Amino acid sequence: MYEYLQIGKIVNIQGIKGEVRVIPLTDNPGRFEKLDWLYIEKNGINDKYYLEGVKYLKNLVILKLKGVDNPETAEALRGSFLLIDRINAVKLAENSFFICDLIGMKVVDEKGKFLGKLDNILQTGSNDVYVVKSENGGEILLPALKSVVREISIAEGRMHVIVPKGLLDDEI
Repeated sequence: MYEYLQIGKIVNIQGIKGEVRVIPLTDNPGRFEKLDWLYIEKNGINDKYYLEGVKYLKNLVILKLKGVDNPETAEALRGSFLLIDRINAVKLAENSFFICDLIGMKVVDEKGKFLGKLDNILQTGSNDVYVVKSENGGEILLPALKSVVREISIAEGRMHVIVPKGLLDDEI
């Protein structure tokens, strides 16, 4: 389990006051308004920055960080990830998980057969789709529904699923 969670990525600067444009990596971009501070990961080092302002522009979050007061300082942060520690993470509803805790998980079917590892999660709007990479390099796309995903154990790194009929062919 990761100690820090990525909540955004700095993709550009905004204006001449040192503001940065951020692509939010969270389901709720409004969460930035509730933060007093966050970490910025640059070259493997996490530096703490306090927030002085939050604005929104289309699908971006514009942040004003304390101590970042000009375009040159802001530009040096481009490409960096914004992190929070788990203590300051959004509290999840029961049976909800952070994506980073699911990726890499072993996926087994109702008979205990290893199907592969969870490689990616596609967020489709109606329900997520779990992309499972099998040992032979194939992919299984499983809908993230309660009828399919029967149990998730973060501690064991294992997900138990019931594969819908007709989903798997003989290649996997």
